[in-house]
Amino acid sequence: MDTQYEGGNKGDPVQITEDEAAVYDRQIRLWGLEAQQRMRNATILVIRLRGTATEAIKNIVLAGIGKLVIYDSEEVKEEDLGAGFFFRDEDVGKQRVDAAKARIEALNPLVTVQALRHPTLLEQVSLEALIMSVDLVCVTDWDREALIKINDICRQFGKPFYAGGTFGLLGYVFCDLLKHDYISPDRSAPKEAPKNVKATASYSRLSTALQHRWTGLTKRQTKELNPAVVHIILALWEYQHKHEGKLPDDMDAASELGQIANSIFATSEVNRQVLTSVPLDLIDAMSTSAAHEFSPTCAVVGGILAQDILKALAAREAPIANFFTFDGNTGGGSVCRMSM
Repeated sequence: MDTQYEGGNKGDPVQITEDEAAVYDRQIRLWGLEAQQRMRNATILVIRLRGTATEAIKNIVLAGIGKLVIYDSEEVKEEDLGAGFFFRDEDVGKQRVDAAKARIEALNPLVTVQALRHPTLLEQVSLEALIMSVDLVCVTDWDREALIKINDICRQFGKPFYAGGTFGLLGYVFCDLLKHDYISPDRSAPKEAPKNVKATASYSRLSTALQHRWTGLTKRQTKELNPAVVHIILALWEYQHKHEGKLPDDMDAASELGQIANSIFATSEVNRQVLTSVPLDLIDAMSTSAAHEFSPTCAVVGGILAQDILKALAAREAPIANFFTFDGNTGGGSVCRMSM
């Protein structure tokens, strides 16, 4: 079961039954039968089961996707119990996917759940086969190089890609939806006669988004995008790269993290009237908290991640374009268009 992907339903689309329509009645009223039908026929791959993934999985399963494939090769640790509500004390030492599978299935018996855990599935050929067989890929709480690798394979096979995660009180969601068509309200239509129009957005891959420059923005626009949070997240990815995947976990890391953050900041051409460097208090906070999960942060970021996945599947309204950040210190979030 854990070494081979069983494949999604790639034959004729499954039609929603009367019983399913009754279960999903409120959602069908909200976004329509056609959108619900798309979700019902979707197979989603979620890689890594930490706090962000837990919240996202809960929401997309309750919404009524067709099949969920979960992959994680690690065991449940004590620190997983705080934000990972699929896990219990007695699960410590068990494989994450094995501990979570039954509880995910209990959320919505209409959704098929497959659990994969064998490390060889992330080898190039196996990973390509797995990604080819699903409709959308979501990777959570992983390092930059792994995200870029999986995003590039998704691009190769035309699969939408999401990445999300948290660093203490901060979090992010990135998406690459290739060329995405969706239905959007026509803002120019009179209120008494609302109508929808078809829109298209072209996305960039993560490796391209990371080359983003902040030129051409006003002071107000720059401030609204919270560049300090964006740059500290990019710096944490670089820190991980330099330290074999490990995140900073004490004040001894503050100096190095600050140097990395301000090196990235120096080349990104942020309006210096808004921000001259990455704030020291933010660097210090991330030095001690980035390696830890906070349940409220995971709930917010995982909820946003799930909501956007459902938007993309339903093709109703504009998804994130393309890098969302959440600052738990203020409770605010912003979306930055990176190299789009």
